[in-house]
Amino acid sequence: MQRGLSLFFLLCLLVMSPGWGTAEEGRPILAVRVEGIISASTAEFMVSAIQRAQREKVEALVIELDTPGGLDVSMREILKEMLGSHTPVIVYVSPSGGRAASAGVFITMAAHIAAMAPGTNIGAAHPVNMGGEKMDKEMAKKVVNDAAAYLRSISEQRGRNAKWAEDAVRRSVSATEKEALQLHIIDLVSPSLQDLLKQVDGRLVNTSGGKITLHTKGAPVKRLEMSFRDKVLKIISDPTIAYIFLILGFYGLFFELSNPGSILPGIVGGIFLILAFFAFQSLPVNYAGLLLILFAMILFLAEVKVASHGLLTAGGVISMILGSLMLVESPVPSLRISKVVIFVAVSVTTGFFVFVVAKGLRIQMKKPTTGREGMVGEIGVVRSRIDPEGQIAVRGEIWTATCDQAVEAGEKVRVIGVAGLKLRVEKE
Repeated sequence: MQRGLSLFFLLCLLVMSPGWGTAEEGRPILAVRVEGIISASTAEFMVSAIQRAQREKVEALVIELDTPGGLDVSMREILKEMLGSHTPVIVYVSPSGGRAASAGVFITMAAHIAAMAPGTNIGAAHPVNMGGEKMDKEMAKKVVNDAAAYLRSISEQRGRNAKWAEDAVRRSVSATEKEALQLHIIDLVSPSLQDLLKQVDGRLVNTSGGKITLHTKGAPVKRLEMSFRDKVLKIISDPTIAYIFLILGFYGLFFELSNPGSILPGIVGGIFLILAFFAFQSLPVNYAGLLLILFAMILFLAEVKVASHGLLTAGGVISMILGSLMLVESPVPSLRISKVVIFVAVSVTTGFFVFVVAKGLRIQMKKPTTGREGMVGEIGVVRSRIDPEGQIAVRGEIWTATCDQAVEAGEKVRVIGVAGLKLRVEKE
């Protein structure tokens, strides 16, 4: 009996022990989606994803990529982390209609496994100046040579078409997903993430930590979403949003300076300006454009304080238009400020200050309603005959008045001047 119980407990322990009775579950796949321009916030998110994949020892990290390109500095931060990763990194250009252009080419070529969805494209990696000023011919040549050598080195390290990679930089060539597969730019074409994981199952990849065989078929996929902070930083880093924050910030300071002690406009304006300048540190900002916008706001503020009959407002409008167009200069459409937003901002600002100036001019030209000057033009009734002096009733008051001609009591006269405590009038 005792022996039977011992065997029963031993059998239970064996069944309950790991790997007995049930198949061992594979390590999960970590997946992240990266869309839009490669900015400082995007780089921070991708770097943290690669570090987390290594920390959690997942089977692989899949980066679903769709980008028109972005900043060289941010791109290089991502590439350093990818090239030094012990965890296999799979870059999947998707969905259909997506692309990996400019910086996206570098990121795709640096992956341990590169894949594309049907209807996507890759290429056009010619470097462009993101600093706002023109590059001279010699400097442009150096930048192109540096980028070409960098991408060629990455391609050779990953065993991909280094000749095409160099042409993508020097000649801005592009390729569809089918052409990319034929030219050995990528490793495979896949219509979905699940199909991709089936296709790469069993492949041997060479990471910085050594060779690893992938076991991805049927592996659970764990998605890593951007945190609230990352999403906010990504929104702020959009050039159009940064421009709107800049204009709102200047408006806030303008109202605070126009009405000292309001407090709230100054606080809100300061917050918007800080957010705008935070975004500008990761954008191709031309500071001449920023100074022109600042100068425009100074001119607008001066218009309220100084009677220039609209000249300061006209100068402010011109300065704001030029500054807005110059503020962010980039050949990449996603890194430029929307011209519609510029038009609306300039129109609203111009309309507001034209309204303020027009109001001011009307007030300046308006006839005084109080004091001696306010009496000129008023109509009065003669109380006692004026010849040449008499009394009139005007505004409910009795005044002594003089006139060049005799005026009888009861007749109306118009005030044409004030001399001391006497009014000069003429017959109405």
